Amino acid sequence: MNHIKGTIGRWQGAGLMATTLLGTGVFILPQMTIATAGSGALLAWLLLTLAIIPVTLVFGRLASAFPHAAGPAFFVEKAFGRTAGRTIGLIFLLVVPLGAPAAILMTFQFVNVLIPISGWSQVGIELGLLGLLFLLNFKGIHISAKLQFALTLAIVSVVVLMCGAGGMNIGKLEDFVSGTSTDSTMVMAAAGIAFWSFLGVEAMTHLANDFKDPGKDMIPAMLLGTVLVGLVYLACTALLLLTSSELSSGLAMVTAFDRLFGGYGAEVIGILGIAAGLATVNVYTASVSRLIWSFSREGVLPRYFDSLNSHHVPVRALSAVLLAMACVIVLTHVSGQELEHLIKWTNGVFVVIYLASMFAAAKLLSKRYLPLVCLGSLFCIMLGAALGVSMLYATVLIMLLAPLLWWQKLHLARNEVVPVT
Repeated sequence: MNHIKGTIGRWQGAGLMATTLLGTGVFILPQMTIATAGSGALLAWLLLTLAIIPVTLVFGRLASAFPHAAGPAFFVEKAFGRTAGRTIGLIFLLVVPLGAPAAILMTFQFVNVLIPISGWSQVGIELGLLGLLFLLNFKGIHISAKLQFALTLAIVSVVVLMCGAGGMNIGKLEDFVSGTSTDSTMVMAAAGIAFWSFLGVEAMTHLANDFKDPGKDMIPAMLLGTVLVGLVYLACTALLLLTSSELSSGLAMVTAFDRLFGGYGAEVIGILGIAAGLATVNVYTASVSRLIWSFSREGVLPRYFDSLNSHHVPVRALSAVLLAMACVIVLTHVSGQELEHLIKWTNGVFVVIYLASMFAAAKLLSKRYLPLVCLGSLFCIMLGAALGVSMLYATVLIMLLAPLLWWQKLHLARNEVVPVT
């Protein structure tokens, strides 16, 4: 089999998009942004949500017009050539060593509120979860898409209930915000952390061929998911500002739930947090495996990965991705990497991917999309400035990979020359 058969509809796609973005951060990132910027975290989330909408629309249009398993790498290659496209594709692959452990570490904060686990026991359970991800992906993404749509509804329902129980007194919130000073530098720093919540916009483009009708359903699915997620994060941030003063100890959302409902915060928030974290890693696992499969077909990676099982899943690529994640989880435990550093370094790589995709869109799409492309590009540049030194990992990857891929291109071209006898 040499193609992927589409099985995802619009609403399933919206569920995938929403749970990918909510994912590991829905009950953690609001707390982290408040710790960074105080009440300015609300402004950071609002600006970030508004700024990501043009990026989402551009990605949705690119994916519906040029559906391909390589996603942004294909868009950039189509616009600027093989070396540029494959560089973007490979830095996406190489961000997994940072993104996977960060996502798993965030997920295990929810495990620890249910059952305190540490050391190698935690590593063992993390590796077991990777086995579960293999089973979820083995028969195709449409199965987890249905489950993740239900998970999205559950998360949104809990947030709405918490907001209702908390009263969400807008007047009180306005008084609280107006009574504190907002540092623009801290707001930008909070936005740099919060950007993690919108990693997944580009991941959906890798799954374009998994949609029954990408031309019709990609943009609505991606836009619905993005707007819903922005509203949820804003609500969670406002809720924590109003109900929780203990942001430095444990998970503040658990504390807020206990205060509002008299208990069961660990069980409800913990279970939803674990499920959402696995959902995020699940979509990225599917996306990366399809990119490896695509690169294998094009000769960038070994032909070993150029195969699909009976469910149209690139199972060899899937196994390789999960094995790499397993190695990284072990190395992360041994080296003791801090979560915030992993998040920022990962975000830096995606800023580059998003900016390159915006440049590609300027060349590939009609002129009527140019205002959206310009807004998306400006957003990426400002976010890169906010991340500062955390952009170093992405810069080093590009400086190493681009020359190597350029040399590979020249080497293959020389080998294709047939000598005249």
